[in-house]
Amino acid sequence: MAVKLRLTRTGRKKITMYRVVAADSRVQRDGKFLETVGFYNPQTNPKTFQLKVDRVAYWIKQGAEPTLTVKNLLKQDRFYEKMAELDKGAAVESLNIERKPERKRKPKVFKAKSEE
Repeated sequence: MAVKLRLTRTGRKKITMYRVVAADSRVQRDGKFLETVGFYNPQTNPKTFQLKVDRVAYWIKQGAEPTLTVKNLLKQDRFYEKMAELDKGAAVESLNIERKPERKRKPKVFKAKSEE
């Protein structure tokens, strides 16, 4: 069984929120999952997310592969630095590694169609 760390959608129509879950890769997006390991809310400003560091570390050690979006969230949270500290024996509560700030993106520029 190939396990992936991925997002499942929750919330209402046009008000999206996501859970970060460990799920079998063959199951549909919002289908059965093994464990919830965090959440992600892109609607807030700045975008909020929270991960259970010890559980994500457990699943990655077991061979779970994060999807591209979850991998980017882990990078922003500096998860791999936290995981290295956990391997050295530090407690989860004592980790003082700050999250990276959200990337600033340029707004899309729409070109006006020229009339002929």
